[in-house]
Amino acid sequence: MTNPTPTHDAAADSWWRSATIYQVYIRSFADGDGDGTGDIAGLRSRLRYLAHLGVDAIWINPWYPSPLADGGYDVSDFRDIHPAYGTLDEARKLITEAHGLGLRVILDIVPNHVSDQHAWFQEALAAAPGSPERKRFIFRDGKGENGSLPPNDWHAAFGGPTWTRTPDGQWYLHLFAPEQPDLNWDNGEVRAEFESILRFWFDLGVDGFRIDVAHGMVKDPALPDLGLTEFSVIAHEDGHPHWDRDGVHDVFRSWRAIADSYPDPRVFVAEAHVRPGRLPDYLGADELHTAFNFDFLKCALEADKLREVIDRTITDLAKVGAPATWVLSNHDEARHVTRYGRAHTGVTTPALDQGHPTDLTLGTRRARAAALLMLALPGGAYIYQGEELGLYEVEDLPDSALQDPTWERSGHTVRGRDGCRVPWTGDTPPFGFSTFGSAMPWLPQPDDWKSYTAEANQADRTSMLQLYRSALRLRRTNPDLRGEEFRWLDSPAGTLLFERGNGLLCAVNLSGRPIPLPDATSPLLASGPLTKDGLLTADTTVLLHRD
Repeated sequence: MTNPTPTHDAAADSWWRSATIYQVYIRSFADGDGDGTGDIAGLRSRLRYLAHLGVDAIWINPWYPSPLADGGYDVSDFRDIHPAYGTLDEARKLITEAHGLGLRVILDIVPNHVSDQHAWFQEALAAAPGSPERKRFIFRDGKGENGSLPPNDWHAAFGGPTWTRTPDGQWYLHLFAPEQPDLNWDNGEVRAEFESILRFWFDLGVDGFRIDVAHGMVKDPALPDLGLTEFSVIAHEDGHPHWDRDGVHDVFRSWRAIADSYPDPRVFVAEAHVRPGRLPDYLGADELHTAFNFDFLKCALEADKLREVIDRTITDLAKVGAPATWVLSNHDEARHVTRYGRAHTGVTTPALDQGHPTDLTLGTRRARAAALLMLALPGGAYIYQGEELGLYEVEDLPDSALQDPTWERSGHTVRGRDGCRVPWTGDTPPFGFSTFGSAMPWLPQPDDWKSYTAEANQADRTSMLQLYRSALRLRRTNPDLRGEEFRWLDSPAGTLLFERGNGLLCAVNLSGRPIPLPDATSPLLASGPLTKDGLLTADTTVLLHRD
């Protein structure tokens, strides 16, 4: 008797369309060996916590060998693990254990640049101008007398020029730090190497990749001057020489073919800072699966602006059949509890708003409302480690502790992103980051984080952690939240009201005054208490079902 052919699970193949993915900044998540640095052992010890939280996958920031000039985004070997984080064998065990708990694993890949300690770049420095080794990167002769001036006027992300001169007189390009030389994506060796790297990790069972600087890999070979006075993360007009160039799409089509060659779905999410309307170009059946929604992350917490961003996102991505993704915080932006506690809730860059007064009580109330809104929207969502505990931006780190390259490159005028990377909390100093309690964490933690621990949250039925768990449980179990149906309903000024599926409503009150709930509805979950007479209070979100 012939065995029946297994039924293909289409729902499993499309898990990424509605997944909630938890971002692990591994250096700061959990220290398993007591040396003050997060590692794979620490992450493995908390996989059950993440499964119980209710997320579908984890995204791990770079864990590869690296001199850590930019927190691991300067990779020296893409096929191994940084010794401070563990071993390749531990990584294999982590992937297996995560899968056993129903968690998929997404890694970071950094294709725009490598570390200056990468074997390829060391070979390039030792080779002659024009050699094959140098053609993997972007080396050029300088301008001016004896080539003493940089090849063009581009500015680097962390401050200063994008060019560094080598002892033989040539210059190499780095859009970020000098320790991060840019690769030349017009070079066949570079393309083949990264295709091999993808296969290496896919073969180990990794479920996907987040692509760092996905919009910046391909450069105009003419390297023309920009005429700008400072760095910008996006191209404000067509034809930019190093952002959002058409050549990146050829790369991503080849990557998609590799992902699709595996029997289980392998997926990509792009970090692509592009102008409104350009994101769909990166997505679709033959390119990447999803892309981060920075418009949503950077949007002020105001009803009309949020509605505009939500509308535009869903409408634009529907053109290519891609789902939206929603995110409130990450390792590059000020934590949203802090942002929402300020007058200007749309300022996300830590350096631009530090020193402004923050009302953490207000910020926390708004963060709860924003989280429930995000988790009620159709598509995927990303949670940055610690946001489910209500962690805030640490803005008073001592100067001596700062490690973000922006701090040095700006001449100690821009403090950078360390405030959102302070290690995650536990119960006692060092707040559960390490079970040993011997070594100080690599960045110091605020003393009052003892009241923000998972243990403290667990004991409080109204805590941020309990709100996230309840919202994620609804996402998994309520059929109205599983699909992609979405309809706006009329609501008062300063509020949002939409329907999911067949009768689940989400109401958001950002008007500054209590408002009545929609008629003939009953609350399922609210981000904060309703008034005694059942009104929705200001800065509160509620999920309801029709009676």
